[in-house]
Amino acid sequence: MTQTSASNPLQNSRIKIDSIDKKLIALLGERERVVKEIGIYKAKNNIPALQADRFKQVLEKTIEAGKQEGLSATFITELMNAIHKESLRIEEEIKAQKQ
Repeated sequence: MTQTSASNPLQNSRIKIDSIDKKLIALLGERERVVKEIGIYKAKNNIPALQADRFKQVLEKTIEAGKQEGLSATFITELMNAIHKESLRIEEEIKAQKQ
């Protein structure tokens, strides 16, 4: 016997999660497109990809925003480190193409 999604709260929640995940990926893609713009600017102006002070500011802001959403600082730090690592990879790739 199968339940329709209307009578299955687990299925409803999974559908919501799938939709949210799709939006998260779209936002990450949008963010990385902006990173490419930054990478092009940095490559043209001989600015290093890694800007430690800027990343520290971003991390502090996102940890605080995460707290407002009930997310741990550890989780936000790990997430932002992964995003930052990919951003640096993109910027370094752009820099290598410009040389």
